[in-house]
Amino acid sequence: MGGDAVSGTLTGNSGLSPSASEIAVREAFVRRLDEQGFKGDIHLQVSSRLVSSADNSIYQRLPAAVIHPRTGEDINRAVRAAVDGELTLAIRGGGTGTNGQSLTDGIVLDVSRHLDRILDFDAEAGTVTVEPGVILARLNAFLKPHGFFFPPTVSTATRATIGGMIATDASGKGSRIYGRTSDYIDAMDVVLSDGTDLHVGALTSEQLKDRVNGGGLAARAYREVQRVVTEQADEIRRVFPDMNRGLTGYNLQNVLLEDGSFHLARLLAGSEGTLALTKKVMLRVKRLPKYRQLIVVRYASFNDTLRDVQTLLPANPSAVEVLDDRVLAKAQQDVIWHVLENVLGNKSALPVKGMSFVEFVGDDLEVLQEQMAHAVTLLENSPHKPVDHKAVSDPDIIANLWTLREKSVGLLGRPDGHRQGVPFVEDTAVPPDVLPEYVSEFRDILDGYGLSYGMFGHADVGCLHVRPFLDMLTAEDRALIRPISDAVANLTKRHGGLLWGEHGRGFRGEFSPLFFGDTLFAELCQIKDVFDPKDIFNRGKLAPGGAGYPVDRIDGIPFKGRFDEDIAPALREPYALSISCNGNGACFNREPDMAMCPSYKATKDRSQSPKGRALLIRSWARLRSLPQDAADRSMLSALTDELKNALDTCLSCKACATQCPIRVDIPSMRSKFLASYFRDRRRPVRDYLVYWLEPLLAVGRTIPTLTNLLMHNPLSRAVLSRFGLVDLPHLRPARLDADSRISRSWLRRNRGNPRAVVLMQDSFTGSFDGGLVENVHTLLTALGLDVKVTPVWDNGKARHVLGFRRGFGVTARQTLRNLRKLAAFEIPVVSLDAATGLMFTQEYKDVAGETPIPAVIPLETFLRQKIEQGALPSAQIESLTAPMTVISHCTEQAARPESAGDWAFILGHFGVPVQAGKAGCCGMAGLFGHQKEHVDLSRKIFDQNWRTKVEKPVLATGFSCRCQTERMAGHRPPHPVEALLAALQERS
Repeated sequence: MGGDAVSGTLTGNSGLSPSASEIAVREAFVRRLDEQGFKGDIHLQVSSRLVSSADNSIYQRLPAAVIHPRTGEDINRAVRAAVDGELTLAIRGGGTGTNGQSLTDGIVLDVSRHLDRILDFDAEAGTVTVEPGVILARLNAFLKPHGFFFPPTVSTATRATIGGMIATDASGKGSRIYGRTSDYIDAMDVVLSDGTDLHVGALTSEQLKDRVNGGGLAARAYREVQRVVTEQADEIRRVFPDMNRGLTGYNLQNVLLEDGSFHLARLLAGSEGTLALTKKVMLRVKRLPKYRQLIVVRYASFNDTLRDVQTLLPANPSAVEVLDDRVLAKAQQDVIWHVLENVLGNKSALPVKGMSFVEFVGDDLEVLQEQMAHAVTLLENSPHKPVDHKAVSDPDIIANLWTLREKSVGLLGRPDGHRQGVPFVEDTAVPPDVLPEYVSEFRDILDGYGLSYGMFGHADVGCLHVRPFLDMLTAEDRALIRPISDAVANLTKRHGGLLWGEHGRGFRGEFSPLFFGDTLFAELCQIKDVFDPKDIFNRGKLAPGGAGYPVDRIDGIPFKGRFDEDIAPALREPYALSISCNGNGACFNREPDMAMCPSYKATKDRSQSPKGRALLIRSWARLRSLPQDAADRSMLSALTDELKNALDTCLSCKACATQCPIRVDIPSMRSKFLASYFRDRRRPVRDYLVYWLEPLLAVGRTIPTLTNLLMHNPLSRAVLSRFGLVDLPHLRPARLDADSRISRSWLRRNRGNPRAVVLMQDSFTGSFDGGLVENVHTLLTALGLDVKVTPVWDNGKARHVLGFRRGFGVTARQTLRNLRKLAAFEIPVVSLDAATGLMFTQEYKDVAGETPIPAVIPLETFLRQKIEQGALPSAQIESLTAPMTVISHCTEQAARPESAGDWAFILGHFGVPVQAGKAGCCGMAGLFGHQKEHVDLSRKIFDQNWRTKVEKPVLATGFSCRCQTERMAGHRPPHPVEALLAALQERS
């Protein structure tokens, strides 16, 4: 039904307004859902549909509705509501598919919001039972304290769901020894296309005889699969390649085993929701290996990197992962590079064009060391002459190296001019021994079209990830999808490989006959027809049934770039980052220690994530750019308001600006959108109060006692509450004598003095936490430095957040003028608060343009540099306290992840035991936590990310974090400076 609406975009219509017949079909489905007693969420609004219209592929397809089942039985209800075949159901998990697996013009059935529970764990049996929406990283976090893990390691582990991994039979790193998802399925509960349940487990031949008897759908399905795998046994052996990455969707090879056992789950795994829908699954898990070792090998040629894989395999590594120079170049622009530079970035005589991560795991350290030694011997005698190699045993560095590898997909999606790496021939697999020759020919294809590209992948099993750089906003580059796909498919077939090595087929189903052959493909169609005679499940994917719906073609589905091409140039530039979002879904993580994205983690609403917001922004920009009839004007109005609602819950923490591999900076685009939104709308009075906040604080700092009396009496609090502001902090400006304040004469006397330092007061710390300013001044003085403090500088952060672009520019330019005056004296300027200090490298860049901004140094960076220069000798202190944990402000953690480690180093230098910790956003984020409508969300975010952290002694670098903890937990955690100063004073 929605197909007409979507294809309408290609003729100039918005495609967002459904026709009367489409509305009638959708309403009938929703009515039947209600009659069935559906308990989940139903979303018909355009914003929810748009958020589910894209994944990590090049495609965009607008669904008719999005539903979130709350219980397993809700899946049955949804299927029964769709049994007339008018609508197709596509089940969706992490939304990270690279081939449009869950995109549909029917109903998206999203299990990620509610069906995400771990139901049972049996350590003795080594099994865990989960719902399909459980995220892999969360499952492994649950299993780790028990000493177990779920082995298939996909790069999207922080957001990939178990249901989605089953749908594509995912594998990933380490599959050479650990295999695929289907290897770990013990039993499944699934819903068939008639709405009935089926429990699937391994069957003996006798049990199979019982199952095939009867007249129900389950019996018919068992009979059909048994017939195919029996009658076509020879053809299956001939066609299916002898590779680690098998011919998934539908995997006929592993259903009937030599011992006579029958595993229907092996067929369902990889079927991408076209045969049945998963309600829950029992998985086998493995014991965590005790030891993990890594060798990083660098090469002057990517071909040598690939050729040396065969050299290394006799050492029996658990994984050999490769990266080319394009990925490495992008990695050096990423925030994680600073952690790994000593491992990856050492200069070499030859340019580094390829790199291998060679991993060994096991429980016997001696055996592991022997394997490592064997690998080193093989490398030293290799004819392919590596540039160098380095063994790594530090688990934190190993984890960061794998994080870098996991980011490769996103890194290649980062724009390079108007082009970015896009997936469509992105997970081919061939026998590992032919990989170098295959890659050479693959390169010839791409070089023939004059394209650049990045390559990485699981070289030990012959699986390669390739992302050509295309500008999908141009018809010329979109037209390359067909010839390149055809050429790569034929090349891969010729080398005995597969076009889809691990990411599923999705819209590539049209290539199934090429790889399965006509005989087996006809059998796949017959299986589909028996399981799903009305083609209700994920229509158009993998294989057609008998209902008459064809398999979609790779160039028959609208490309995202075709939609984005409609965006007017005047809107493309300010919202370019939303267009660049490639949908990798890093913001869909629910890791409590990751800064991105607090609003999504708290709500599980994907319209409140960077990816969701980016989709809505670009859709809004496109709709504004098109000629509009009455329906489209109404749709633009609705979408504008829904986008505004989605952006209202953004905390402007800026984590997406650095932790997203594409750097989709939602707060910056939000600021621009709000400026546009309020151009012809009346702003709330509160916005103007916030606009004048910093000038008002300047007055308040002169009379803080009276200001606090005026602000915090019951009448004032009631008035402020009516304007939507609650729990505002008390003013506490710094009390500094005249000698502590900066003066021009002091600046002239200390020009270039290595012991001179200027401490910048920001308006938050300088107004509400002046005691910290005093303590920093005292500490730096005690350490022998000549320190002076600036007046409180306004920063304009609140104006930027609310979209007061002109007013923000006025403040920013004044602050930059102040900074440039100081910079002329060559004295370091040090900042205390991360949220405002980082503005000099973030928001102020837009104002400064091409003019360089003088450095503003974070305090911990300054102190560490002084220690490493030998300027601050250690002063060991006997501490009777247990080590404390230092937690950085979330903006700081995202942009400067080394911050907590720097503080641990500094305090450790003086004998104070401190360890670096991590936490997500505290939920305060400037004024967000003080806005009345956000108090509950602010508290929920704090409870998720900080509540358990502050039950033990912590140090907090962020003003917001200290303020929020005092508000929510009843105590204010000290700043690291305060802990250090207290220890020094105690010693003296």
